Amino acid sequence: MGFADQRFDVNLSILFTELPLLQRPAAAAAAGFTAVELWWPWVDTPAPERSELTALGKAIEDAGVRLTGLNFYAGRLPGPDRGALSVPGDESERFRSNIDVAAGFAESLGCTALNALYGNRVDGVDPAEQDALALENLVLAARAADRIGAVLLIEALNRVESPHCPLVSAPAAVAVVDKVNAATGLGNARFLMDLYHLSMNGEDLPQVIASYVDRTGHVQIADNPGRGAPGTGSLPLEELLDRLGKAGYEGWIGLEYKPGDRPSSEAFDWLPRAARAAR
Repeated sequence: MGFADQRFDVNLSILFTELPLLQRPAAAAAAGFTAVELWWPWVDTPAPERSELTALGKAIEDAGVRLTGLNFYAGRLPGPDRGALSVPGDESERFRSNIDVAAGFAESLGCTALNALYGNRVDGVDPAEQDALALENLVLAARAADRIGAVLLIEALNRVESPHCPLVSAPAAVAVVDKVNAATGLGNARFLMDLYHLSMNGEDLPQVIASYVDRTGHVQIADNPGRGAPGTGSLPLEELLDRLGKAGYEGWIGLEYKPGDRPSSEAFDWLPRAARAAR
């Protein structure tokens, strides 16, 4: 196995950002890809105007690409927020008001994976209170995802870039996955295995794969150091994806890396063009 045997999608919230949002799906298609994913594109609002949702949906459909993953509202991303669902007050309410909006948009495009990012710890608030709020909101999100036939993804970030996030290890994220599934009985919560974040945490990646592949709903990659394209750092990404495939993972691999000092269209030379279109 190897890169040519995987199904890749392009994250349009970190790649092709030199272009306006509505031009990015077509740019990904021109680079040879047939699938894309997105963070919540409207960082300032959980419920944009219907015309904005329609325009983005049309851009994706006109480009002939599939939307494979979408984040729920998570505040300023990239930025200091890192998530909203466990933050008491306005941010938690924003997350809740986004659940049906995001699920509806995902359903309209056949997207079957919704990512819900945990929020930072808040000074002066009991962590147990934040975790209880998070579980309550994740249950709502899991039920909304189930209504459209989607999985709910829960991701571990890294403590270097997100020092106030409590989910900075694979076991921590998987523990939340298990809690959500126990609370809903739906079984549709899954681990989002981001190999870049986990490597930044110093985790044993082959062991993470062996331990959690059966609960993994999506994988994202970037090289380390630098969060660049495969081959720009020292992570053995081809070997790791080979391990995933041999362990039974057949899902999407999200390309969530920075293009570096070049146009995004030039940041895929590590992947033969014939391997970019999902089979």
